[in-house]
Amino acid sequence: MTQELGKIERPSVESFKGARKLFFIPLVFSPRQLEGELLQMVFRYWDQVESQLTGLELKLGSVKKVYHELVPSGGDEGSKIIEELNSTSYEVVRSRLERGAQLEGLEDTDLLTESMDWTRCLAMGLQNEKVFSKVYEFYTQAQNKRNEHIAKRIDETLKEGECGVLLMREGHHVQFPPDIEVFYVSPPGLDEIKRWLRTKEMAPHPEGAEGEPE
Repeated sequence: MTQELGKIERPSVESFKGARKLFFIPLVFSPRQLEGELLQMVFRYWDQVESQLTGLELKLGSVKKVYHELVPSGGDEGSKIIEELNSTSYEVVRSRLERGAQLEGLEDTDLLTESMDWTRCLAMGLQNEKVFSKVYEFYTQAQNKRNEHIAKRIDETLKEGECGVLLMREGHHVQFPPDIEVFYVSPPGLDEIKRWLRTKEMAPHPEGAEGEPE
């Protein structure tokens, strides 16, 4: 069961004693292009994440397991992948690892790359309906298997009474084990970023200007 952070302002520690707890953090990537305003919003978001996550740990227990989307390896190898992948989420991960948390590999490499390849195919703008339907079917199958693997990895590694943190993009369809209490960390900076992106998408491009890269 997922709980909104605002609804657990004063959770009873006893009510969660012995339960497995997972703090879900929406994964926001640092912009590839140096856009000052967006970059500052991303930094502000991750500062808020750190603050809210620390508050949860004080109430419910320190993070013992760390999971990060797109990362198939644990330990030092996985930590290096996160650092190269997204420097802002890495800071949240690093601080937990320094306090004794363990980074667990989350993804299956084959399922991850298969899902990503089908995503690329769909992004090409397929014109034939039969081809689109078939590619979408393969994408859905791969994504479902990937989600099942992610849920299984968390179930296998998050022990009774432990707190874990999962950094993953919103819109996922992972079905977490029913005995894990999931707490959704959603700082106000997340809505700020979403509004900025929507405004950017709706803004008309100057005539003759090329579209900006994603």
